[in-house]
Amino acid sequence: MNKPVGDLKPESEVAPDPLELLRRPFPDHQVSKLPKETKAQADERKADQDKGKWPARCAVCGGLHHARAVHLDYVGHAALTDRLLDVDPHWTWEPVALRDGLPAFDAVGGLWIKLTVCGVTRLGYGAADGKKGGDAVKEIIGDALRNAAMRFGAALDLWHKGDLHVEEEAAPAPSLEEKAITHLRTCAAVGKDQFVDAWEANKGGWKATLETAAWARVIAEMKRLAATFLKEEPKPEPAPQTAAPTSENDFGLGDDDLPEGLR
Repeated sequence: MNKPVGDLKPESEVAPDPLELLRRPFPDHQVSKLPKETKAQADERKADQDKGKWPARCAVCGGLHHARAVHLDYVGHAALTDRLLDVDPHWTWEPVALRDGLPAFDAVGGLWIKLTVCGVTRLGYGAADGKKGGDAVKEIIGDALRNAAMRFGAALDLWHKGDLHVEEEAAPAPSLEEKAITHLRTCAAVGKDQFVDAWEANKGGWKATLETAAWARVIAEMKRLAATFLKEEPKPEPAPQTAAPTSENDFGLGDDDLPEGLR
């Protein structure tokens, strides 16, 4: 039977790649808390238990552990299986190696597996963290599945201690001084005429807009660039000085100074 149109998700909510669903954050109700004790805390708790003093059940995870143990966020086997089924109802896993027809555990009791989702296969590794017997086997399989699913991006934000996707701050816009100097350098790279035209067309606006120190730096860069052209052609005899600069803001530049014509 065809699914009613009203039940279909809007196109904007449909992931173009099913595997992208694995990377979506898990909701809070599917994130569990795993207590982690330091060695000193575990030794202290065990010593108290030997004396008949048991810790109170933790209000966060319900476990019996040292009161100052930290809690780590993790996604359990059931929540991960639910997500895998949402992405690919036909997902599978298999051990990398077999021994006597059974999964081959390595020398330290761990297990390498291959997890296949939507036709893509990636490796994972599981360990029992001190558990024994059947509980150890179940823990190893669950740990290996979580480890392999992480290669697909599942719960990656919980494995990482910081922020995985922090937006980079936008670079500050260049100042008018930087724009002026960049423009002069660009035109100078093209040729003398373009450099001269750029200066003549913009110097009035730059002088009126820039602060004194910034205008001085633009002039200094203009003189440096102009000098490169003067070195390439015979230097003319200097014209007699007819008038002093009209103001301090001219920084020693009269109307006939460089780079006009570079004569």
